[in-house]
Amino acid sequence: MGRPVVHFEIIGADPAKLRDYYGKLFEWEYAVGDATTDAVSQPGEYGFVNESVAGINGGVGGGEGHRPRVLFYVAVPDVETALRDAERLGGSRVLGPEPASGDFTVGQFVDPEGNLVGVAGPSA
Repeated sequence: MGRPVVHFEIIGADPAKLRDYYGKLFEWEYAVGDATTDAVSQPGEYGFVNESVAGINGGVGGGEGHRPRVLFYVAVPDVETALRDAERLGGSRVLGPEPASGDFTVGQFVDPEGNLVGVAGPSA
């Protein structure tokens, strides 16, 4: 069996407006706080979606300077290794591993077709 998708993100310049939109559209409720890193969302602007509603862990965030995107994260045992493998297979690293410390690390890469994909795993 392959590695599971464990998290999704919807990011934009106005995270409060996005949370309102998706909350009304899909009846999502949020716990607003900080993302794993400021590179993902401005501090205090990341709304974690209630897992019982969304099915998997997810969030809506962003802020000024954050490009709109929809992104999913795949669980990996080592984020750095996954990013190196993505590059070796023709992708390009975009972010990470971040943060440098803590219990949880994320990374992002662009596949050969230009799709942004995230990887997440334990910190080393």
